[in-house]
Amino acid sequence: MSFLPRTDRSWTAQWVWTVDRMTIGATAALIVFGVILIATAGPAVAELNGDHRFHFLFKHALFLPVAICIMAGCALLSPVQVLQTACLIGAGALLLTLVTALVGLENKGAQRWLSLGVIGLQPSEFLKPGMAVVSAWLFAHHRIVVGSRALVIAAGLLAVVSAALLLQPDVGMTFMVVSVWFGQFALAGMPALAMAGLFLAAGMGGVVAYFGFDHVSNRVNAFFDGSGGDRYQIGRSLESFKQGGLVGQGPGEGTVKDTLPDAHADFIFAVLGEEFGLLVCISVVGLYGFIVCRGALRLMAEENLFAFLAVSGLLASFGLQAFINMASALEVIPTKGTTLPFLSYGGSSLLAASITLGFVLALNRRRDGQAEVL
Repeated sequence: MSFLPRTDRSWTAQWVWTVDRMTIGATAALIVFGVILIATAGPAVAELNGDHRFHFLFKHALFLPVAICIMAGCALLSPVQVLQTACLIGAGALLLTLVTALVGLENKGAQRWLSLGVIGLQPSEFLKPGMAVVSAWLFAHHRIVVGSRALVIAAGLLAVVSAALLLQPDVGMTFMVVSVWFGQFALAGMPALAMAGLFLAAGMGGVVAYFGFDHVSNRVNAFFDGSGGDRYQIGRSLESFKQGGLVGQGPGEGTVKDTLPDAHADFIFAVLGEEFGLLVCISVVGLYGFIVCRGALRLMAEENLFAFLAVSGLLASFGLQAFINMASALEVIPTKGTTLPFLSYGGSSLLAASITLGFVLALNRRRDGQAEVL
């Protein structure tokens, strides 16, 4: 960094010295792992689907530069601009999610995708970063501004977003959004009685989801006693970790991807386990943990409540998604069809993860004299 000394007062130098470069490095490592895994898992899945052998790798290569530019652009934003951008993203994602529930492409009993010609868009992915930032501002506004009705608006927003997701239906995404909202609610120092009431409501929602959606009950039953659901994919996933052992079979040498339809997406962690082994799996888990913990540690010096709550929510969303994917592949929890950020194939997931970490980098920067949101 000698070409940009700390004494340089230019805008570029100040950004370089205030942004969290260690988080950028860890994210870059995940991106590299993602390219390698899609290169090894994609061809077999593409052939199963009747596509060109490198269909998924080519499409990932098209999305990746866009995602990197989006992350870099978001990292340049001020806190006010982060909030403004999140409002636009959240509003657009909510509108498109409602449209998707009505006219979206149906897949496995759910309508979560909009067809945009040669590509598909999953709008609900973009609800996560948008919701985390907007909810953080509402909670901060409620705490700071006397007489604010922001808490009522935050609860209403959660209800609307949850309803839009359940129309698809997407119970897993609803769970992630609600969990992050609850976490921010608690960090904002809300009354214990209100927390208890909301937890009771969430518990009742879980019961309704179990009895109201067959795919939820099937997955829960399959997890606890093996009496429901299709266990083929989870069975192959567990077998892949056994075959991989400590150091793996080697890149491209695994066999699980030949018969696992979602090997390039929901079960990419299984491919990693078989071909690269336990040690590399632990390293990847460590990268996710490092990004979350590093971001949380930088929050220790944060005095702005909005930035504190927003980064907390964004990191929780990012970490929770990674945990759910990896835990599902290992059958630690009931299976949930979610991607592994930056490793799984999926343009919507990749772009949403880039926005999430871009916002984190922007809000976690060491700021002096910037306009505050509240």
